[in-house]
Amino acid sequence: MEEMSMSSVARSISYITGSQLLSLKRRPNIAIVDVRDDERSYDGHIAGSLHFASYTFPENIPNLIQQVQGKDTLIFHCALSQVRGPKCARRLLEYVTDFEKEAGIKSIMVLEHGFNGWEASGRPVCRCTDNPCKAETS
Repeated sequence: MEEMSMSSVARSISYITGSQLLSLKRRPNIAIVDVRDDERSYDGHIAGSLHFASYTFPENIPNLIQQVQGKDTLIFHCALSQVRGPKCARRLLEYVTDFEKEAGIKSIMVLEHGFNGWEASGRPVCRCTDNPCKAETS
């Protein structure tokens, strides 16, 4: 399996496929961050994911950092991972670059094809209303 970057803080954003995420998401150091807005409530979500709506993301970055303590890899997605997911990932990257000592985040990724691609590929979707989702991440 490919090793994660050994640098002390994330310096760039990479992309991850749904298959790669499926094999990694049970690791305790991974957090999945759903930045879709209201559609999460009726379309479902990836089990175990956190929800931080894109329209309030900038002011909620400190809250996200607090919720992902102990995790060094964050994987962002929106519906298609073309605009909101990458934009929020970049905002977090800028934040951790400025405050690297308190964040501990080594890798920031974006899920290729977003939630829609995840669901269309037949991967598991949770429909609970909890945030964070407490469903098993398997």
